[in-house]
Amino acid sequence: MSVLAGPFAIACVLLAVGGALKAYRPGDTANALTAVGMRASRSVARGVVRAGGVVEAVIGVAALLTGSPALAALVALSYLAFAAFVIVALRSGSPIASCGCFGKVDTPPSVVHVVIDLGFAGVAAAAVVVGEVALPDVLSEQPLAGVPFVLLLGIGCYLVFQAFTALPKSMAAIRGV
Repeated sequence: MSVLAGPFAIACVLLAVGGALKAYRPGDTANALTAVGMRASRSVARGVVRAGGVVEAVIGVAALLTGSPALAALVALSYLAFAAFVIVALRSGSPIASCGCFGKVDTPPSVVHVVIDLGFAGVAAAAVVVGEVALPDVLSEQPLAGVPFVLLLGIGCYLVFQAFTALPKSMAAIRGV
């Protein structure tokens, strides 16, 4: 088992959950895409987001379960694409309240978002080389049937979710004071 197993699992779970939520509620992401220059009708943008969300969810789940180097590379590329989009959104000057990363949940574009995306891209790229990150294999090597690992995975996902959603709002409020 690799030391990357926990961070890689968090990256995969968040990719899968974010993708599923975008597929279910593509509106905010479609709005963000059109705000930064995507030239498409609202329905086409929503369709693109929905399809992309399904692909993200499949990649996240498959990479989590198999630890495949090819899928880990796709996870890395996904997070690089997210970082690039957030950088474009930040530089565009467009008033984007949410990039829609988690469907309807407000996830304002921020530097924190870029840093986390690049961190997850790095973790996934390292997993391509190191391997040993497939969740079933990791759990089989854990004490107490992997329950502590799964609990820490949940806590890690929650903390990163908060960093994507609540932290940028808190930082903006502090700057406003």
